[in-house]
Amino acid sequence: MPPRGRAVNDSLTPENLTTLAAALAEGRRATVYLREPNPSLGLPDGTSAKVVSIDGNTVTISPKGVNDELPYEAEELRITRNPATPPAPAKRVAAKRIPPSAPAQPQASAPAPTPTPKQPAAAVAPKAPATPTASTPSTPAASTVPAPSQASRRPKKAPGGISVTIHAGADNDWSVTVTQGAKRPTKAQPVSPESVSRAVRELGDPTARDAVEAVISHAREEAARRVAELSRQLEEARTTLAALEQDV
Repeated sequence: MPPRGRAVNDSLTPENLTTLAAALAEGRRATVYLREPNPSLGLPDGTSAKVVSIDGNTVTISPKGVNDELPYEAEELRITRNPATPPAPAKRVAAKRIPPSAPAQPQASAPAPTPTPKQPAAAVAPKAPATPTASTPSTPAASTVPAPSQASRRPKKAPGGISVTIHAGADNDWSVTVTQGAKRPTKAQPVSPESVSRAVRELGDPTARDAVEAVISHAREEAARRVAELSRQLEEARTTLAALEQDV
């Protein structure tokens, strides 16, 4: 039958009483637990109780479920709900018996090997001196340098079509613009009516020539009419001036 463990005294210690008193002084709740049941009040072992006051080893408590304050001694209370368990007894380990070692038997020494007589080495015939052979200088192989491959030249892209446009204004001012391919037309450059007439005559296109000549003829007629009008106004001004000079 295994020996019983010693009972552990888990009652309140002076340190526990000091801690509980400090908690009461700070206004905090202090809780203890019953070490033994109280059958008259129906309180089992481990019932929690609120500490009301401490006077030496006497602790006044209010157990849970009891509307009353009861004095208890410190030996009847503990600081934890569950009682402290005694430490388990140490197990005894039986010492192993070591059997006595048998005396070591002397080992028989192996017989020494019998030396074998050495045979005389066979005479080695001297080698004949090697006859030097004239080495024929090897002709270095001609390194073939690959001819540089000429990069294939791409043919130049043909320029796009060209469009030449001639503009004639209402005041007989002429200009020309050039459009090449999909590019934007160039800025209009002023040209003289004579150069335009000469260019269309060189082209030999009767439609273009007649159109240009019609515009130039109309401009010429307008210029002549204006000159005649200005001449008439000038003559009238001279007549008026002469009449004014006679009256003076």
